[in-house]
Amino acid sequence: MSEAATAPSYVGTANQVVSAPNGVDYAYRDTGGADGVPLVTLQHFRGNLDNWDPALIDALARHRRVISFDNRGVAASSGVTPRTITQMALDAIDFIDALGLGEVDLLGFSIGSFVAQEIALIRPSIVRRVVLASSAPQGASGMHGWAANVIGAVGKPGPSPQDYLGVFFTDSETSRTAGMEVLGRCAARTADRDENTSWQTRLAQYDAVCSWGQPNHSLLQRVSAIAQPVFVANGDSDPMILPHYSHLLAGLIPAARVKIYPDAAHGFLFQHHAEFAADVEDFLWEAE
Repeated sequence: MSEAATAPSYVGTANQVVSAPNGVDYAYRDTGGADGVPLVTLQHFRGNLDNWDPALIDALARHRRVISFDNRGVAASSGVTPRTITQMALDAIDFIDALGLGEVDLLGFSIGSFVAQEIALIRPSIVRRVVLASSAPQGASGMHGWAANVIGAVGKPGPSPQDYLGVFFTDSETSRTAGMEVLGRCAARTADRDENTSWQTRLAQYDAVCSWGQPNHSLLQRVSAIAQPVFVANGDSDPMILPHYSHLLAGLIPAARVKIYPDAAHGFLFQHHAEFAADVEDFLWEAE
């Protein structure tokens, strides 16, 4: 592992567009150096390129190329957001193909972690390692939609900073302070920001979440086909995707390990960005 070439912070990374054969123009940002296998990130519910914490992306990009993108119909990417996780995964594969990336590592967060699972199942040949942040397997009991206070906060037409903090961070002073710092970092980019996600994206993504979460015990076995090494992580107080699903998921995937971060909620990877990035780096550079 060598030091990556000097690269601009994620805050200053240029927006780019790649046109895929499926007719979608994908908006993306390409950060970091050329060492190692590229890391492709898959964003959370209603998130766009500016909802990634720059501190996390910069830490991940110290030694590797990190590519963040808007999937079909999300924010600045063209098209209409599909209503199934499977189609989202197919669209993500088309993006990876359009960039000619070949083999990649995946970091999926929240709904993006569902998409990452599907990519590993549909096109395993392009996936080397997988990081699943705030995740659950398809068909798990209790995942058919989110608690009323959670979807009420993040699912309304215009979520407020307090709505975000209430789901992504705990009530502790330490966590809320970290949350305010994350909001500040995500707002640091003042020019050439990504477009906001649409109401159509919100509806379609939540349809996909609810379909994914329909209880079906037989579907739990699907992830046992994921042969790649997998790092499953969550906060100990995530109200959106409860941490016990991380343990369930890690128990179903043959080569998985799990870590739960303390005093943290859905945004644990932003709150604990330095520790999480170091854990991901160790996992991705681990000898086979």
